[in-house]
Amino acid sequence: MVVKPDWLRVKAPQWERVGSVKDILRDLDLNTVCEEASCPNIGECFHHGTATFLIMGPACTRACPYCDIDFEKKPVALDPTEPERLAEAVRRMNLNHVVITSVNRDDLPDGGASQFVRCIQQIRILSPQTTIEVLIPDLCGNWAALETILNADPEVINHNTETVPRLYKRVRPQGEYQRTLELLMRSRQLAPWVYTKSGIMVGLGETDAEIQATMADLRHVDCDILTIGQYLQPTAKHLGVQDFVHPDQFAKWQALGEEMGFLQIVASPLTRSSYHAEQVQALMKQYPRSKS
Repeated sequence: MVVKPDWLRVKAPQWERVGSVKDILRDLDLNTVCEEASCPNIGECFHHGTATFLIMGPACTRACPYCDIDFEKKPVALDPTEPERLAEAVRRMNLNHVVITSVNRDDLPDGGASQFVRCIQQIRILSPQTTIEVLIPDLCGNWAALETILNADPEVINHNTETVPRLYKRVRPQGEYQRTLELLMRSRQLAPWVYTKSGIMVGLGETDAEIQATMADLRHVDCDILTIGQYLQPTAKHLGVQDFVHPDQFAKWQALGEEMGFLQIVASPLTRSSYHAEQVQALMKQYPRSKS
């Protein structure tokens, strides 16, 4: 068994603020990936009044062995009131930037693209100044569904690469590495004004050379933003951690990513794909894009 090092310890949250966020989520009957996926940053994010909303869930149609989201329950029909409830939560929490993600819904013809669109539209009505990031599944390669989401004009479209090609069959058995790259490439082609983003987990047996090659692949499809963080085993039944990567190595990847030309790269042991996602607003001011 690999022992968790000191640098992965997180500060205890101030539960008064955390409780306030939880009260809003419970009142509006909303799910967050913070809770469903056992994110180690939940205390910090809830304390600062932020959350990554999980729509169309919490049951997932895929069984990725690294993920703590439930895949044993049967997915339910989409709730037409979910977009309105989500938008109300964004309003109550006074979010400057919101991240919306989802479980995989391979049972739906469009993979849930229409629900993403409705959520974006409702947030625009109640909180027009809030910037929106959507962290989407691969939609089974349904590029018309991808275009539907992009046409709703989120500021950021995020799709996680998760791991290096060699480990896909073990880590992400129902995913395809090339499909992930194609999704990011098509997003850039279909909506060049939208910032593209992806994330990688480390500690699953990949090598430094493989991480660098994956970073190069992401730059080849003009991915703007990259996050790199340490994989943590949610329960004993999930994939085990092969290595706890030292913070110095994350710093090297951060420097390399900047050299490669990523507009923004966040690399640290506790980094997750939506951790401090609001920092994209500074990027948008530095590298503005227009649809026209």
